Amino acid sequence: MALTPDYLRSACEVIGAASTLCDAASILRARDPALRVVLVDAMDMRDETPAQWLGSRRVYLATSNGHCWSITEQPEEATALILTQD
Repeated sequence: MALTPDYLRSACEVIGAASTLCDAASILRARDPALRVVLVDAMDMRDETPAQWLGSRRVYLATSNGHCWSITEQPEEATALILTQD
């Protein structure tokens, strides 16, 4: 699944507006079951560059080859969103 700029923008609107990060993930999962949305501790992502900063929330784009996960800066490669909050 490739993320278009419009799709990413829409997802970030949800993430930024939701009352909690867990609520944002639930909304995004319900909206698009094919998209993986993962919540992790901000410390786990400290060496990575987020695709979006939304106040204290960060959005990372991730891709997988079926076994290993990696962070990508290319939305068209992304198959998941990783969300953190400070």
